[in-house]
Amino acid sequence: VWFPGTPGVGKTTLGKELASRAGLSYVNVGDLAKEGELYEGFDEEYGCPILDEDRVVDELEDRMSQGGVIVDYHGCDFFPERWFHIVLVLRTENSCLYDRLESRGYTGKKLQDNIQCEIFQTLYEEAVLSYKKEIVHQLPSNTPEDLERNLDQIMQWIEQWMKDNN
Repeated sequence: VWFPGTPGVGKTTLGKELASRAGLSYVNVGDLAKEGELYEGFDEEYGCPILDEDRVVDELEDRMSQGGVIVDYHGCDFFPERWFHIVLVLRTENSCLYDRLESRGYTGKKLQDNIQCEIFQTLYEEAVLSYKKEIVHQLPSNTPEDLERNLDQIMQWIEQWMKDNN
């Protein structure tokens, strides 16, 4: 299972809770990169490190080949297609997302670009272009009720997938 989405849409909250409920392992690619220093430079404009995508893929390959992994990362076009059975793009209304990002300290270009990314469905479009369209789904992520509904829906999907593939 993979959760792409603009920063602040709730990927980490949903991913950790789903892993706990479903007994799956959870990988936050940002944390993995930080721990292993999987970077190839620093982006001065956005004030953040630049991910070394090849090293991230190498680092994850063994875990992903075993299955049962939830991956949390905003971008997606560098992950091998074979890794995922479902791609769930979380979407958040702009006013809600703005508040979440602002509370994280996002300002200026970084804040505006992430809001525009959500407005233009950039990560959903990237996912549809990178993976089979039938495995890419959008989920609303605005309220605690959305979170519960998404968890229930994904748990049903996992149970059905397990029945169909075991």
